Amino acid sequence: MISWRKHYKRGLVAIGLLFATTASVHAQDGDPKNGETLFKANCTACHTLDKVSIGPALGGVVERLKKDEGLEVDWLHKWIKDNEALRNSGDEYANRTFEAHNKVVMLPFPNLTDSDIDDILAYTSNPPAPEAEPVAAAGASTESTLALLEQQKKQSDNSKILLISLLAIVGLLVWLLLKLRQLVKLSQNEELAALNQSRTVTFGDLYQKYNYIGKIALGLLAMLAFYGVWNALMGIGVYKGYTPEQPIHFSHKIHAGENKIDCQLCHSSAKYGKVSEIPSMNVCMSCHRNISEYTGTYMEPGKDKEFYDAEIQKIYAATGWDPGSQSYKNETQPVEWVRIHNMPDFVYFNHAQHVVAGEQTIISSHNKKNPDDQIDVVCKACHGQVDTMDVVTMANDFTMGWCIECHRTTEVDMTNGYNKEYFANLHDKLKKQYPKKEGKITVDAIGGLECGKCHY
Repeated sequence: MISWRKHYKRGLVAIGLLFATTASVHAQDGDPKNGETLFKANCTACHTLDKVSIGPALGGVVERLKKDEGLEVDWLHKWIKDNEALRNSGDEYANRTFEAHNKVVMLPFPNLTDSDIDDILAYTSNPPAPEAEPVAAAGASTESTLALLEQQKKQSDNSKILLISLLAIVGLLVWLLLKLRQLVKLSQNEELAALNQSRTVTFGDLYQKYNYIGKIALGLLAMLAFYGVWNALMGIGVYKGYTPEQPIHFSHKIHAGENKIDCQLCHSSAKYGKVSEIPSMNVCMSCHRNISEYTGTYMEPGKDKEFYDAEIQKIYAATGWDPGSQSYKNETQPVEWVRIHNMPDFVYFNHAQHVVAGEQTIISSHNKKNPDDQIDVVCKACHGQVDTMDVVTMANDFTMGWCIECHRTTEVDMTNGYNKEYFANLHDKLKKQYPKKEGKITVDAIGGLECGKCHY
């Protein structure tokens, strides 16, 4: 009897240990590496491993649920595949979690197999060590720093050589002047010296003798002065190269270049509206609600991860976002962006007309005229290679002459369905009217130079 009880107790202990380790066994059964890929594809929009985002932190979730709630991995399978059905079944913890996270509905994932979910859970329990990419990036940064220092050293050496050369030239000129002075003294005898001293030459005498040269010189000076004044007047309102600092640093190279974010995701009205507006902070928060720190490898010169993290915090301060509670609690603060591109009030310009109707035409024309500056989106034709700019710069003049030149050289696509139908009769008439264009119709031929198109 004693022996039976002894074996019974040992059996209970073994069963308890079996249940206690079920979660970790399940986690170990999965593939953390594949789980990392699945996690990034399906979960990172709302979850991170180490902190609360839209949803709870998922690092060690298997062990935590087992320890705190006594829930097994099967519960997580049900929750991930269809959390709404689990809540509707009356599951207490499912409904409590839903309430605790602002009743944000989690998307169901019926497409994930049990093996996929086990891989994801294995990743949350045992995330693989990060690859040495940041080290490589740091090495690349070190190499670029060394290259920069080497370039600065070469520039310093070149400056020294240039300075020495200039000093040598100055010394040579002084020596030549001294020698010429000695030659002049040797060449003058006493009679010639006395004669030179007896002569008086005034400015009036010189002007009377050489007045035609003076008039020509004055005319040239007047023309140069007029040219300078004219250029100065033509430069009023032209701000090519204007690169202002913004209250929140926004690198288009990181967003549009490194992360391939489409221009119209933020500037949505450019396609269907007259003006391409400055995106609201809500547009920023659609991503940065879940991106509270910079994890990229690209760093602008002189900037580090702490700099980018601080700029993200400025977004939170402006929107009143509290990342701890994942809710808007604080007062909002307006962001005083500095406008870069601004058409005068007397100029009409419609973004939609260029972005939609003229997109392929403008891209094709630009690439033909600029073989070394190829573009893939229509925005770059006017705004330059924005996806390579850390700070946006005004890339073109945006003068009337610049627009007219574009209208004179940009060919209208007469092969697409709309233009082919709309300009059916007009096309033949224009071919006869503009024979030098060899049948190619440019924007100026269809009203692109009419004053009322842009000024009304």
